[in-house]
Amino acid sequence: MIDIQMLIGGTQRAAANGATFERRNPLDHSVATRAPAATVEDAKAAVEAAAKAFPVWSAMGPGERRTLLMKAAQALEAKGEAIAAAMAAETGASGIWAHFNVHLGADMLLEAAAITTQISGEVIPSNVPGNVAMAVRQPAGVVLGIAPWNAPVILGVRAISTPLACGNTVILKGSELCPATHGLIIEALQEAGLPPGVVNFVTNAPQDAGAVVDAIVAHPALRRVNFTGSTKVGKLIAQTCAKYLKPAVLELGGKAPFVVLDDADLDAAVAAATFGAFANSGQICMSTERIIVDAAVADTFVAKLAERAKALPLGDPRLGPVVLGSVVDQATVDRCNALIDDALAKGATLVCGGKATNTLMPATLLDHVTPEMHIYQEETFAPVKAIVRVNGVEEAVACANDNEFGLAAAVFGRDVSRAWQVANRIESGICHVNGPTVHNEAQMPFGGVKASGYGRFGGKAGIDAFTELRWITVQNAPRHYPF
Repeated sequence: MIDIQMLIGGTQRAAANGATFERRNPLDHSVATRAPAATVEDAKAAVEAAAKAFPVWSAMGPGERRTLLMKAAQALEAKGEAIAAAMAAETGASGIWAHFNVHLGADMLLEAAAITTQISGEVIPSNVPGNVAMAVRQPAGVVLGIAPWNAPVILGVRAISTPLACGNTVILKGSELCPATHGLIIEALQEAGLPPGVVNFVTNAPQDAGAVVDAIVAHPALRRVNFTGSTKVGKLIAQTCAKYLKPAVLELGGKAPFVVLDDADLDAAVAAATFGAFANSGQICMSTERIIVDAAVADTFVAKLAERAKALPLGDPRLGPVVLGSVVDQATVDRCNALIDDALAKGATLVCGGKATNTLMPATLLDHVTPEMHIYQEETFAPVKAIVRVNGVEEAVACANDNEFGLAAAVFGRDVSRAWQVANRIESGICHVNGPTVHNEAQMPFGGVKASGYGRFGGKAGIDAFTELRWITVQNAPRHYPF
């Protein structure tokens, strides 16, 4: 078991009232982490500490911020084994997924370091003689990042790295399901030498999440919010932000379609679908959720995909290397078992896998899924995947868009121009032609449409999200006034 503390104003601390909560391993229910259960007073203190640190950090030259963020990337990489152990204990994640998290998290810090000198403005021609008009980007202030458990390092770093690069100070609200993993990100930033209060870390018991978030968002010094998580919780965050007129970036649920056209390279498509569907046991916002395959090639594609899925190693990641570790909780198992029962009762075919009795869920494929089945619409967020057979491009596009979500998508076809046209018609923030639905790079604009949220993380889009755009003018010649 790991005991952790919060970080407020550069000082590690317990909750104001001494309260704690426990996170248990999803497989054997052993206590993985004990963490402070923050109070509303703690939440306010975190904002005040960040606000106090803001003037110095925002005025710091970009080169200094860049150096500190580069040091943080190195410190995070050095924590690879500790992070892998924490992720296995807290969420049942495989070592492959944990080390990928560390690698991409470190890359995100390096990308943030690179953009410190890319925060630019422009001179805009003015109609007033002698008037120099400029659009200038400046740090917004204190930023709250709320990160989930499923890709804890990637999404924890993403919540705070670009805001820091832009000169903001931050509060990371750690997930109740992986507080130790998120705490290791904060350790890396502290080891890099960031000044006290620039980064603050708050953990809370599950039942206190609403009160803690409300207290932070309500504080006058809080200027931006970003949240990655479920659409259900995202709507609550959006309502809270709207109440206080605080801008938000929301990256929410997904039901990513993976379209296999009749001219697809089936071996390439199978490889990408296997990765996209079963990485981290399907618990990724971009996970392939609906495999939409043209009937002309469906039999061959499904047979090849089933062969790959059946061979994926499944087990407790604390005992050795696996691809499929534990899912996050038994509720996931129960929900997916019900989806499997419903689909089979309505005519689907079980290709491989099936219902699970514990959180070690096998790779499961259900073929001949139709709109009447719950799994057609509902996000499984697990290694249970639906295969829908269609006839031609029009049916494929209609199926891909027949969902409330719109985060990631993929299209496979040898005729790239045709596949590109299909990709253009899919309602999603992200779409990959001849690549997997699971693909993220630090410099790319990342986000969704419809019920998958709004706003974008990454690169120049991230700069736009976490800075204020101001219009500043200089009148350098006599100006005529009408009176």
